[in-house]
Amino acid sequence: MFSRLKFESGTHRVQRVPATEAQGRVHTSTVTVAILPELEEVEKVQINPAQIRVDTYRASGAGGQHVNKTDSAVRITHLPSGIVVECQDERSQHKNRSRAMSLLAARLTAAERERQLSAQASSRKLQVGTAERSERIRTYNFPQGRMTDHRINLTLYRLPEIMQGDLDELLSALQNEYQAELLAETE
Repeated sequence: MFSRLKFESGTHRVQRVPATEAQGRVHTSTVTVAILPELEEVEKVQINPAQIRVDTYRASGAGGQHVNKTDSAVRITHLPSGIVVECQDERSQHKNRSRAMSLLAARLTAAERERQLSAQASSRKLQVGTAERSERIRTYNFPQGRMTDHRINLTLYRLPEIMQGDLDELLSALQNEYQAELLAETE
């Protein structure tokens, strides 16, 4: 579906005469549309042991003489991202290491998700623009029953059908223009 609707991104202009307009003046409005692919599901991150540094040290805090005798606290640094996690909750170094690896995996997954959301937000901002009338890609003129796509200079006098979702002719024309542009670039 994304491949067919990806050309709908941009500012759409609507010209209509509201029922409350006594003089019959045409009112112009704009709406911005952003068509974005669905975000991929972030899978659990696989941590390469060569990309982490593990430090052990003596835990601090309550615990009596035990904390002074054993290096049970663990600090793991993920070298590519610089994320550092520390764990000293358990008495055992193995348990602390396991818990720290789980925390690191969770933080790396969250960082990847944030990266995806940031990329999507910047894509949306590029597609929407400033929403000014001059940026329009398409005009829907209700008094004349006309739809004009300004990018490919296509005018169709079938506005009621288009508003009901009959976009095949329009989407095919946009797809053909896109294919033609790609061919021209390769030659």
